[in-house]
Amino acid sequence: MGAATRDAFGRAIVDAGSDERLVVLTGDLRDSTRTEAFAEKYPERFVDCGIAESNMVGIASGLALSGKVPWACSFSCFVTGRFEQIRLAVAYQQANVRIVGTHVGIGVGEDGYSQMALEDVAALRALPNVAIVQPADAAETRAAVRALVDHEGPAFLRLTRQGVDDVTGADPGFDLGRAVTLRDGSDVALLASGATVGEALKAARDLAGDGIEARVVNVHTIRPLDREAVLSAAAECGALVTVEDHSTTGGLGSAVAEVLATGDGSARLKVIGMTTFGESGEPAELYEKYGLSGARVAETVRAFLDR
Repeated sequence: MGAATRDAFGRAIVDAGSDERLVVLTGDLRDSTRTEAFAEKYPERFVDCGIAESNMVGIASGLALSGKVPWACSFSCFVTGRFEQIRLAVAYQQANVRIVGTHVGIGVGEDGYSQMALEDVAALRALPNVAIVQPADAAETRAAVRALVDHEGPAFLRLTRQGVDDVTGADPGFDLGRAVTLRDGSDVALLASGATVGEALKAARDLAGDGIEARVVNVHTIRPLDREAVLSAAAECGALVTVEDHSTTGGLGSAVAEVLATGDGSARLKVIGMTTFGESGEPAELYEKYGLSGARVAETVRAFLDR
């Protein structure tokens, strides 16, 4: 098991801190969001806003409109829950703010549903100009941070509390809006984002034992979504399965369905994700219970393909 993507973010934002435009803000969660190292190295460009996420978003907007590149960091459920502030102060103003949401999905584990962001992607996808990035592992997180430093416009970076498998290689690079095929196959395509990319790869290896060759696509950018990758997978595989640690409403599965509905191709689609609230438990046991583990994903794919 590799590092949590929040841990990789903490190291990456320190490395990026030599750019004097960067300012990091947090809502009394510097340890949990892994921003304490930045605070120690660049105290003049670190702002602890206290338990006041709405104010934090407003301050970040003001900094962005003054030419800075602010990173507003908190548990995703807390910061994206300030939707009205993000809507008006960031998206509507086209402010160059990075919203960083950690502790996403049921992978949060023992803290339970109150800390689990299962609706954050859906909320921010409703805003027309917010890029949504969810890296699959530590290396891709570091690459995503480097890319977002120079990105123009609002962006949301979605990060895990739990460790995730290393799946992308030592230095994968990052092309915003361009999905990455990690495994080829023509029987079905598994499109996953964040922590579930590793589970999709496990499922593909399991399915190969049954003679089912599954393509695995790492959708690290949910907006802008790689339409070409989705339509190519639809045409070449004929069956798509999305896997996400998020509600099945409004997330990756919904985005893929929208592409299929408005594209030139067609394919059968199965959306795997959360359809209920979460609960307290170890991340691995929750992934197993709610169908996100590699073994459970493989089981769902077999039933979907009637194999």
